[in-house]
Amino acid sequence: MAKLQASSPVCPSGPSRRPHTKRLLSELYGHFKPGDQVLITVDPDPDALGAALAVKRLLWRRVQSVTIGTIRSMRRLNNLTLVRLLKLPLVLLTKGEQDLSKYDKYIIVDGQPDHNDLFKQFPYTAVIDHHPLNTLPEVPFVDIRPEYGATSTMLTQYLRTAKIRPNETLATTLYYGIKTDTRSFERHTTPEDIEAFRYLYPFANHHILRKVEISDLSLNDLRFFHKAVEKRVVVKDRIFAHLDDVSSADILVEIAEFFLKIHDISWSIISGIYEGNLIIVVRNDGYRKDAGKLIRKEFGALGSAGGHQSMARAEIPAKKLAQVVPAMTSAAIERFVIDHLSP
Repeated sequence: MAKLQASSPVCPSGPSRRPHTKRLLSELYGHFKPGDQVLITVDPDPDALGAALAVKRLLWRRVQSVTIGTIRSMRRLNNLTLVRLLKLPLVLLTKGEQDLSKYDKYIIVDGQPDHNDLFKQFPYTAVIDHHPLNTLPEVPFVDIRPEYGATSTMLTQYLRTAKIRPNETLATTLYYGIKTDTRSFERHTTPEDIEAFRYLYPFANHHILRKVEISDLSLNDLRFFHKAVEKRVVVKDRIFAHLDDVSSADILVEIAEFFLKIHDISWSIISGIYEGNLIIVVRNDGYRKDAGKLIRKEFGALGSAGGHQSMARAEIPAKKLAQVVPAMTSAAIERFVIDHLSP
């Protein structure tokens, strides 16, 4: 079983890393047959979409079909613009609307089985990810490299090893995936991320990227910014805002990143109720902090929780939340979040 974890040596840059990636690519190919119908599952953000498209390209003509399935609808305008302009082939894995039994093999990229309850139902053949390793069931092929800034970097290495030059759509998505997950190289970044980014640059459509990057907000989103400012609570260097029901989880991300721009604020913690679940989004400046570790410690037993040093997210189902917040009022939920994440 191919397996790279935090304790494994980092892939070196340049030509010396290619024999290593060549071995992984060969092992990955060995788990698939020409008659296989493959489903790649993703929690759709740019890095996951780029990685999924790359895996689909790698398996082209090696299996019967490859479908990219998203576990949730996209609502963030940047991502919707990316999908619309590039015409990305995605299928929403809504319960009861997709025949999941028709697939022979399952792959997850930019995530792990315990990151979401929907992921847990699939018997994965391959896991390719850059998040810290959580509890992992037995999977034939595992390539997890938490030292990397983006899963799209890993898949760019796979493509180069396979001598596949990405077309414009694939290159643009991979390029944007690396840029967003490294926050334009302001957060955890390796030489491999920079090398992949430079390699993809001439193949990407920068006119489309410009449009994607400026498509941040709708007029309707401004009301949530207003509410966040009105409801803000500051505890030392941490700012909190609980927004009650929100139209999408992505607006929590936008506000969390916006609040982190405030002088003397090192942590931005924004929460809201989306589709009956409590979503908690955490951002920090990354300096001697670990948002992912903190949020797993505080909320891992209640739902899905994880992330990186400077960005993390928890999702707590309503039933689990009711066990620890019996009143389930806005004030009680706000206090629950503040009590768990205050310094």
